[in-house]
Amino acid sequence: MTGPREALRSYVQFLHEHEDVRHVRLSRTAKEGLARLTAKSKPQPVAPPPTVAAPRTSPPVATTIARSSMATAPAVVPAAPLEITGSTKAEQLRHLAERAAACVKCPHLVARRHTVVFGVGNPEAKLMFVGEAPGEEEDLQGEPFVGRAGQLLTKMIVAMGLTREQVYIGNIVKCRPDMPLGTSGNRKPTKQEMETCVPYLRAQIEVIKPLVLVALGATAIEGLLGPIGSIGSLRGKFHEFRGVPLMPTFHPSYLLRNQSNTEKRKVWEDLLKVMERLEMPVSEKQRGFFLAK
Repeated sequence: MTGPREALRSYVQFLHEHEDVRHVRLSRTAKEGLARLTAKSKPQPVAPPPTVAAPRTSPPVATTIARSSMATAPAVVPAAPLEITGSTKAEQLRHLAERAAACVKCPHLVARRHTVVFGVGNPEAKLMFVGEAPGEEEDLQGEPFVGRAGQLLTKMIVAMGLTREQVYIGNIVKCRPDMPLGTSGNRKPTKQEMETCVPYLRAQIEVIKPLVLVALGATAIEGLLGPIGSIGSLRGKFHEFRGVPLMPTFHPSYLLRNQSNTEKRKVWEDLLKVMERLEMPVSEKQRGFFLAK
C-alpha cells in the first residue's frame, strides 16, 4: 500500500517530466493535511498480548527432595552433659568413674576391654593432659599413659618441675579401641566412639577446673575442638576449650618415632609456654633443653 508522501513524490515527478513544472509548493493547510495522513498511514505498533502469569509448576523432584531434606534435617545435637554429684572434687570424680565403669554404649568396646581407663592425678590440678584413648598396656593396668609413650610423658612432666601426682591425665575415650582378633597394636578411636565418650572428659574438666589444658596429638584436639586443622599447624599456639587455655602439641608416641632434637624441641617449646602461662619458674637450664650445642 502506497503512503501519502510516496504518492505526492510520484505526482511531483510526473509534473516535472510531463508538465515541465519545476517547483511545487504546498500550502500550510496541505502540509498539515499531509502530516495527518502520514501519521494515520504509519503502521501502528501491535500491542503485546496481556501478560498472563505462567502457571506455577512444582520444582523438579530432585530439587523438592533437596529442599525438603534441608528443612527437615535434624541439627547436630551435642551429647548432653553428665550430672555431677558429690561434695568434693575427689568424690565427684569417683562418681563419674563409677558411671564410666558401668557404661555399655559401645558394645564392641565393652566386649574386648579389660578395664575402663577413667583418669588419674590430682583433682585440684592446675594442669591437665588429654590423650586420645588407652592402649594395650593402659587397658591391662587401668591407668592412662603407662606404656612407652606414657613413660616419655612422665619424663616431660618431670622436666617441667612437676610430678604425675600434681597433674591430671585423661583421655577422650575411656576404653581401648578394639583390634581384630590376632592383631596387635592400637587404633585411633572413631568419630562416633569419641562423641559417645567425650562427655566424661568434659565432666572431668568441669570438676577439676584446670588453669591450662594440653592436648596430646591430633585425635585429642579433634575430640575437644573438632577437626579444625592438623596438629602441626595448631601446636605452639594457645586455643580455648570452654574458657580454659588449650595448648596442642605432638603426642609422645610421635617423639618415639621421631627422636630428633628438632622435634623434641618443638614439644618442649609448647610446654615452656604452658609453664609461663601457669606462672611457673623457668630456669636457664630448662630454656636450653634440646637446643643445638
